[in-house]
Amino acid sequence: MRFHLLSLGCPKNTVESEGLTGLLHRAGYEPTDHPEEADILIVNTCGFIDTARAESEAVLRELAETKGPDQYLIAAGCMAERYGPEMARLVPSLDGIIGTRRWREIVALVEGLLADRRPGALYQLPRPVPRHPPDHPLARQCAGVATAYVKIAEGCDAPCAFCAIPQIKGAFRSKPKEAILTEVRELAAQGIKEIILIAQDTTAYGRDWEQKHALASLISDIVAAVPALPWLRIMYTYPQHVSAQLIEVMASNDQVCHYLDLPLQHAHPEVLRRMNRPHDIEHVHSLIERLRKAMPDIALRTSFIVGYPGETEDEFQTLLEFMNEIAFDRIGVFTYSREQGTKAAELREQLSQPIKEDRYQRAMTLQQGISLRKNQEFIGRELQVLVEGVGNGISVGRSYRDAPEVDGMVLIRGGLPTNEFASVRITEALEYDLVGRIE
Repeated sequence: MRFHLLSLGCPKNTVESEGLTGLLHRAGYEPTDHPEEADILIVNTCGFIDTARAESEAVLRELAETKGPDQYLIAAGCMAERYGPEMARLVPSLDGIIGTRRWREIVALVEGLLADRRPGALYQLPRPVPRHPPDHPLARQCAGVATAYVKIAEGCDAPCAFCAIPQIKGAFRSKPKEAILTEVRELAAQGIKEIILIAQDTTAYGRDWEQKHALASLISDIVAAVPALPWLRIMYTYPQHVSAQLIEVMASNDQVCHYLDLPLQHAHPEVLRRMNRPHDIEHVHSLIERLRKAMPDIALRTSFIVGYPGETEDEFQTLLEFMNEIAFDRIGVFTYSREQGTKAAELREQLSQPIKEDRYQRAMTLQQGISLRKNQEFIGRELQVLVEGVGNGISVGRSYRDAPEVDGMVLIRGGLPTNEFASVRITEALEYDLVGRIE
């Protein structure tokens, strides 16, 4: 039998989708890129914010409307976890659901659905069954790509007032180090050139075991386990947990990209207090100073939420001033999304959508200028670029400064082998991307 899987949302969903694919393939099911050829249709949904939910619902509805009488449609992932059987009301032709906390039981769900064979009836796993422990290595298939994400923990304990992730994912649980090392060895053996460590908060790794510096130790062990791996990148780091040990291990290992993702969410202490986020801005200034001193070429990425309940114009101006002062290489700006079941959703001073959109545009316009200036500093310099695609005489890749999908690209004149590195001399800078030629 064949299955077709669509993965939506963040890199954490990507990892679970690769796990779903591996589990099904190991059980004898064959993947296909063509939904019309599949017996089982699976959508790994995202339910984080309203736009992601709308996309997930639209994809499910489209498949539900076009699927044949002998095809089964399954909703997996965050949206399935958050809304459960209510998904059947959103997508009436849905046949099965499986959430984030039981995705490793996908084979049991498919087999139960095929055995049940009741058209129009939503099938769920009837009761918890013995599941693979969190340290069970994933059977992932990453052929034909150069980059792979490795999830080092599940869940989240952060009490951010705007976020529903703890409701969806549960408590923070670190994956045992040996399971991670097994996974990175297998990925390196498949020819992966870049491994990206992810979690809801990678810097919380090991804290559920009362180990404060477990992430730095894990990175050292990964470097030792796969010494030929060119790039190791770290995403989703909590600023208050970036330790001196982590900075040292990043600065002293050439494999570790001098790149750090620090989702700050805002820069005004009062807004951060309302968000239930760390609000010591002086600590953030000190941290960035230490990072740039240890790694002068470090690329720093952050994300901000604008239009949070009660955000005044003065508070927003503080954010703009902070952006201008720090000059991050990359910034993601998001308008606040009111999420059911969160504390922020209950706050009275909800801002209108036009105000949110106006502040989004102003923040993005400011960052465009900053990003252009930062990019111009690389004109004339040589960068190692991981080539990911080619077309119309132009090759496209990423430098150490660019994480997949969220950051810029390097455009190179000429056709180059994909999934390989090239030395590129930068000749031109755009607002988000660089242009270069082969040395």
